[in-house]
Amino acid sequence: MNALTLVFVAMCVFALAYRYYGLFIANKVLGLRAERATPAVAMADGHDYVKTNKYVLFGHHFAAIAAAGPLLGPVLAAQFGYAPGALWIIIGAVMAGAVHDMVVLFASVRHKGQSLSKIAESEVGKAAGIVASFAFLFILILTLAGLSIAVVNAMFESAWGTFTVFATMPIAFLMGFYMYKLRPGDVKGASIMGVTLLFLAVVVGPYVAANPALSSIFTLSKKQLSIIIPIYGFFASVLPVWMLLCPRDYLSTYLKIGTIVMLAAGIFIVRPDFQMAAFTPYIHGGGPIIPGPVYPFVLITIACGALSGFHAIIGSGTTPKMIGNERDILFIGYGAMLVEGFVAIMALVAACVLVPADYFAINAAPAVFEKLGMAVVNLPDLAAQVGEKIQGRPGGAVSLAVGMAYIFSSVPFMKGLMSYWYHFAIMFEAVFILTAVDTGTRVGRFFLQEMVGKLFPKFLEKRWMPGIVITSFFFTGAWGYLVYTGDIATIWPLFGMSNQLLAASALIIGTTMLIRMGKAQYAWITAVPGILMAFTTLYAGYLNITTNFLPKEKYLLAALSAIIMVLITVLFVASFNRWRELLQIRKPVKDRYGDLVLEVVEE
Repeated sequence: MNALTLVFVAMCVFALAYRYYGLFIANKVLGLRAERATPAVAMADGHDYVKTNKYVLFGHHFAAIAAAGPLLGPVLAAQFGYAPGALWIIIGAVMAGAVHDMVVLFASVRHKGQSLSKIAESEVGKAAGIVASFAFLFILILTLAGLSIAVVNAMFESAWGTFTVFATMPIAFLMGFYMYKLRPGDVKGASIMGVTLLFLAVVVGPYVAANPALSSIFTLSKKQLSIIIPIYGFFASVLPVWMLLCPRDYLSTYLKIGTIVMLAAGIFIVRPDFQMAAFTPYIHGGGPIIPGPVYPFVLITIACGALSGFHAIIGSGTTPKMIGNERDILFIGYGAMLVEGFVAIMALVAACVLVPADYFAINAAPAVFEKLGMAVVNLPDLAAQVGEKIQGRPGGAVSLAVGMAYIFSSVPFMKGLMSYWYHFAIMFEAVFILTAVDTGTRVGRFFLQEMVGKLFPKFLEKRWMPGIVITSFFFTGAWGYLVYTGDIATIWPLFGMSNQLLAASALIIGTTMLIRMGKAQYAWITAVPGILMAFTTLYAGYLNITTNFLPKEKYLLAALSAIIMVLITVLFVASFNRWRELLQIRKPVKDRYGDLVLEVVEE
């Protein structure tokens, strides 16, 4: 099959889904109304609640939700062939992921921009809110560990790649000081400066790698990077947002969307064929990258490319406080997820145009690859062209970078630039992921401050620096420990499972709200994907524990999996009981906006 055909099909399906299914949910199910004041208008404070242009907000939201999942998940899932991943990305993004993001964003807007755990407390019950808080905190720790370990596997023992990624940090600082201190509001000047410096970082990379003194500084081991990245996360959580988070978020938007557009153009020009089969023998299990069968593991491996619980944290975090018109929820919530689904299709294509033996040689540990009885084909030549050791680099990041570089360098006027494109792709992936790592760490610190603040109210003071430092240290230390002691084969399945459990929880909570609003006839829109993912993910969690963690004596990961599964099950049971209670109500009442609902809750 030609890769261009898949890209074209995905684009058509996503466009039709937005035009018809998304609009149906916006109008008939949620009843979005432009005249209803949003929190950004009714609670405007010039700090958190700020009415924002919908196109600017789309960029912010997309930059925050698009992390490692749509890049690496499809690459890892290519083990099963291109067909299972493509089907789940297209169907899942339309029927589950985009619905999830839109409904969560809607629920938070209707609940004054509050977090998902607060929404659960209002819609399901106080006990459910408490359980949700602990479950979501654990899930966020595992999510950040999964994202970070992917960066570690891409950067270790690569002076050029590590230098390029590290260079983005001072660039972000310079942009922050320029935009907020030297020339406030000069976004154009900061953009030109940031893009120019990023280009120079890629160009200078080979000279750094060739210099023995500099190369020794930036050639780091996995263990060293496993310490450095959590340290970065700690400082990103503690420092003011304008110093690092905002400029990195803004800069990464250019990289993310621009690179994906370039990759789509490269596929259109090159029109590569898939080397990977539609279905491989590993759909039944026993694969060298993912140990389990195609179901349920393709769903939890692709994760954010089709459905992501991490999006619920963003969709009930900064974004709902900035929407100026309820009608924009369709464009930002449903639309941004479809763009992320398209990113996932691009990643799947980049992996599947590689020769299967080369793909497995990159993504499997050397000892595991030897047992496959495969012989590499183009790998030695590819390694020579990129100037790096690329065999035995599991995690998906390296094979994605090789696939992207192969497509770019196949364009007639770009031949001979394979090495530059590879390191550009590594930087692109790292910036993609680190944006979510620093944002997620900051959100996790907020969660922890709120929880500790119930016992020690001083921690609730947002500007109390000891509280900020203490909670940042413990939260970063928790996910940093998992990165230091784990590997991609154990951490990524755990990340995928916990992330999808959070998504299932958000869909179940959203269903509860729809039923309460008197929309029970439409509850299937969230209930079907929510229940399906709940069953699928709990089953995957069971397989993870029994066939992956316990045989490898990963008792901590097994315990974390079990705790999360129990907490989320409690939330599911509480939600189902709430459904039963609401469906027994026969006489609707009017809320303060004049809408008929089954019950009025505090917003």
